[in-house]
Amino acid sequence: MPRVAFLGLGAIGTPMARHLVRPEFDLAVWNRTGSKAAAFATATGARYAATPAEAARDREVVVTCLPVSRDVEALLGGPDGLLATLPEGAVLVDCTSGDAATSRRIAARLAERGIGILESPVSGGVIGAEQGTLTVMIGGDAATLDRVRPVLANFGQRLVHCGAVGAGDALKAVNNALLAMHIWGTAEGLVALEKAGVKAEVALAVINASSGRSNASMNLFPERVVTRAFPRTFRLALLDKDVGIAAELAREQQIVAPLLQLTSELFRLAHRELGEVADHVEAVQMVERLGGALIGGTTAPEQA
Repeated sequence: MPRVAFLGLGAIGTPMARHLVRPEFDLAVWNRTGSKAAAFATATGARYAATPAEAARDREVVVTCLPVSRDVEALLGGPDGLLATLPEGAVLVDCTSGDAATSRRIAARLAERGIGILESPVSGGVIGAEQGTLTVMIGGDAATLDRVRPVLANFGQRLVHCGAVGAGDALKAVNNALLAMHIWGTAEGLVALEKAGVKAEVALAVINASSGRSNASMNLFPERVVTRAFPRTFRLALLDKDVGIAAELAREQQIVAPLLQLTSELFRLAHRELGEVADHVEAVQMVERLGGALIGGTTAPEQA
């Protein structure tokens, strides 16, 4: 079993890292907010690392889980960076929901040092990370995946080899763009129905037994929107980023994708209006303000 480091103890990264707290992995952890890594190490027995270089020293596998690909790229260089200590033959497993162009650039830098990479964004949210049931979308060499599969299998229930480096990033971005479309489209439909006198609970009961259903209508809207709970599990800012990556992918591939481009614009506006800490499902509140009705509520919001 390889020795492992985990860099990035955010909302999803922390439960992922917990699954790697095993004697055979001799886990080292690093986080930009050092106190969080220190607390994790104290609670779990993992090794605390003050810098990425310290975390990567003598590790065969380094897992990163950061907000954007640029953050991962920034960890490579300098005396405190990964390349200062990451040994030849090691593998970087980047679980960031990133962009393919930056992942390919990172791969080229690592290849110069004989270091492999699997860009491996995940789907399943915080609950999937806690339960170890994430789907991992992997771009990179199949033989490299086979080498590190014992690590990924601890937090990923489904490991999908998507193709070369960049393929995982592309698939994750499109998946999240579809999530965004479902949230926005369902919100528009339910606001219209509320104003027409059809309650959201009634509408969702029919939709979820019919062809219009989606994960958004079956889970997100009943549990978060109708209840007005809006728990903060995945930031709107990150979904905005992912939809933007999907829209850029469509432009790069020179395909006509008006719905992708429109969704990107809408979520950029929602992100700007609702701020950096808003949850992705809170984008519904912007639709409600535009439409002048609450989904499941009794008071119409002020129209934007």
